[in-house]
Amino acid sequence: MKSEYELSLKDYIAIVKDRAVLLGVSMAVILVGTVAVALSVPPVYQSTGTILVESQQISPDLVGTANPSVADERIEVIRQRVMTRDNLLRIIDKYQLFTDSSRALSEQDKIDLMRTTIGVNTLSTFVKGRGETTVAFNVSFDHKRPEVAKEVANELVTLFLNENMKQRTERATETTEFLTQEADKLGAELAVLENQLADYKQANANALPENQTLRMNMLSRTELEFREVDRDYKNAQEEQRYLQLELSAANAGLATRTDGSRTTPADQPQDLGSLKAEYARLLTRYTEAHPDVVAVKRKIEALQASGKGAGSVSGVNIDVARAQAKIAASQANLASLAQQKRDLGKKMESIEAEILAAPQVERGLVTLLRDHDNARKKYEEIRAKEMGAKISESLEQENKADRFVLLEPPRLPEKPVKPNRKKIVALGVVLAPAIGGALVMLMEMLNQRVRGPGALESVLGKRVLVSVPFIATQAELARRRQWRVAVVIAGVVGGAVMLLLIHLFYMPLDLLLFKTMAWFE
Repeated sequence: MKSEYELSLKDYIAIVKDRAVLLGVSMAVILVGTVAVALSVPPVYQSTGTILVESQQISPDLVGTANPSVADERIEVIRQRVMTRDNLLRIIDKYQLFTDSSRALSEQDKIDLMRTTIGVNTLSTFVKGRGETTVAFNVSFDHKRPEVAKEVANELVTLFLNENMKQRTERATETTEFLTQEADKLGAELAVLENQLADYKQANANALPENQTLRMNMLSRTELEFREVDRDYKNAQEEQRYLQLELSAANAGLATRTDGSRTTPADQPQDLGSLKAEYARLLTRYTEAHPDVVAVKRKIEALQASGKGAGSVSGVNIDVARAQAKIAASQANLASLAQQKRDLGKKMESIEAEILAAPQVERGLVTLLRDHDNARKKYEEIRAKEMGAKISESLEQENKADRFVLLEPPRLPEKPVKPNRKKIVALGVVLAPAIGGALVMLMEMLNQRVRGPGALESVLGKRVLVSVPFIATQAELARRRQWRVAVVIAGVVGGAVMLLLIHLFYMPLDLLLFKTMAWFE
């Protein structure tokens, strides 16, 4: 019965012996190939400059900034503005980059290659209480020639520094201009509201809430004046009635003394001298407008007009004239008091209307004052921000705010950063036996050879009684010795060639020996 045969360790050793030439040649080819690749790849040099993100020199508690931003965000924004198409093409044309390529490159291909060779790496530091804060970043450029790498890195660092200054100055200026425009708009709106408020107060000057107490006092005084005038008016009416009685008595031929008692015509002075004396006496007590004074004066004028200086007139006519004069004066006084009452009544009505209109006026005034106060607060706030923006703009222009400082300029690189030849050779050392073993296994899988009695039993399904070992002839042994000598010679020659290539293209062998010995010390 057939069974599946499993290779033993002896079989594997036999396979390795049989395929030793293939295994050795494949490993040698792979090793030589990796060494050739490691030595043939052109070196790439990298020049790096370090830029420090320096914080604001003046304390933020004293002077704020209008451009607060995270360092990572600022670096990324400036990187995008630096690595524009125009900037990269200008640098490519200036330093004649990518002209030694084996194929013609378009502008877009050159720009893509340029962007892959530029590196911007942030450096972070831990600040206690604030977390991780970016404080610096590196700008690097890779090229086959170290001097070109240094020049281009210098150009990029300069662009970063200038772009940062330009960006922050432009942003501060734009912020100041925007706030100034907004402040002017709010100032114009505030002026309009102030004019409206002034016009409203002027139109309702007599009904303003702050004059309410004054209007109440004015109403009280006006009412008091009205009562006094009304009392005088009533007294004048009583006096008018009394004078009517006196006129009636005078028409009847009776005179009335100043104390109210009746007199006869013989009691009244009828000559001019007596009338003048009476006139002088009355002036000492009354004014010229008094009815008694006016009556005596008329008598004197009548006697003088008649030419009877010492004569007499009718006592009745004098009393009538006196009474009529008093009635005329009383009527004038009564009319004056009536007019005063009407004026005071209108004044009280006007004050009462103003008092009643005060709540409505106050409502409109409160609305205007609220709008005015809101506009004034916004105006003061925007003016304060404008002042802060101007200070921030001054800081940016004088380079006192957050800024980029060149901490370490790009230097001429001494060693290439690419390729890592040691890693390539190490990779070849790892891949050589793996690929050689895989090739041997592939050859064995394709070969249907039966190895040993065990494999034959599994194929035939019968026991093998006797096995005859392989007996090599003298010619075969000679060929094997020749192959071994050839492999040794090839190994020696390959090693010598590898050492020569290392000495010429990588590092002098004496220096490599010193470094190797230093690793073991």
